[in-house]
Amino acid sequence: MSNAEFGPKPKILMVDDKPANLLALERLLTGMPVELYKASSGNEALTLTLHHDFALALLDIQMPEMDGYELAGLLRQEEKTARMPFIFISAIYTDHINVFQGYEKGAFSYIVKPFEPQTLLSKVRLFVDMYQQEQSLRRRTDELLLANRELEAFSYAVSHDLRAPLRVIDGLSGMLQEDYAEQLDAGGRDCLARIHQVTQRMDRLIEDLLSLAKITRSEMCINEVDLGQLSTEIASELRERAGERMLEVRGPLPVRADPGLLRIALENLLSNAWKFTAACEQPRVEVGRCVAGVDTVYYVRDNGVGFDMAFADKLFQAFQRLHSSQQFPGSGIGLATVARIIDRHGGRIWADSEPGQGAAFYFTLGRGDAGAALDTEYRNACAPIASDQRHTGQAG
Repeated sequence: MSNAEFGPKPKILMVDDKPANLLALERLLTGMPVELYKASSGNEALTLTLHHDFALALLDIQMPEMDGYELAGLLRQEEKTARMPFIFISAIYTDHINVFQGYEKGAFSYIVKPFEPQTLLSKVRLFVDMYQQEQSLRRRTDELLLANRELEAFSYAVSHDLRAPLRVIDGLSGMLQEDYAEQLDAGGRDCLARIHQVTQRMDRLIEDLLSLAKITRSEMCINEVDLGQLSTEIASELRERAGERMLEVRGPLPVRADPGLLRIALENLLSNAWKFTAACEQPRVEVGRCVAGVDTVYYVRDNGVGFDMAFADKLFQAFQRLHSSQQFPGSGIGLATVARIIDRHGGRIWADSEPGQGAAFYFTLGRGDAGAALDTEYRNACAPIASDQRHTGQAG
């Protein structure tokens, strides 16, 4: 990886009261892509650390006024230099007790003089590489923070600047329909109805996008949640809006999760189950769990239209749909939202389905070994809905 990618050259501090030793270190390290700074005393070294960030310090031990051990102790006490790596270099304090004392003071390494030049060079390269990687990681973190701030600004713009004219269009078309419908022919009235439908759909899409963005940024509060009771509450609300379904909860289903986010995930999964079982003679939805190995896997499945697993990789991507919007309306954001929530809980989500044979969504709520595909063990542990109650039509 090039030095340019890492930004400015790393700085190395060399501390020794003998000019000849400093000169020898300088000559040895001159060929490396680093900036070298020399200090002939502990106080001079401390002053340099106030003005520079060092990737590494090479410290002599035997120095007047302040020896290397005392300097190391002071460096460890300051927040700016507390994590700065340093290597002791000594020709006198070479016994095991002093070497141990050096490590006790926080040294990352201890080199005894005379030493092989390649030994020191290898250690310096190691710490310089570590420093460069840390700086690169910090820059990428800063870039992500900046990207998040830009996303927040975009969300604000979408919420206020884009929705306002959209609602004006919807309001004006509504006024035309109400006040001038009799002066329009059938084609004109149809155009106004289409404008109203499209603006309403766009408004819902913007709302879904904003919700997806909020889920990414919102703080989590983990508590005990009864997934079965939550499913029952959501199902009761869905029955009022979208018709009766048989819901079977195989519980109890206690989990540790953020209650608000888990509700949003279940609302999306159960809403999909309600939507895709609309044409079933005996629509049925099931919520439960199965244990396979060290994993507890939760599931929501139905006996609805199902889908072709050849397109399963698109399921959890925003705006990706496996059915036509005319047959099954929706924005294509729901499952992307679910996947984002499960990921924030440290879990995984995947699906299993066949056209006309219902669909099952499985998820974990922690870092387990559950893979991206449902293996035989999971299939056996999670008994499927009886085949005679599955939907017999084909997916649209």
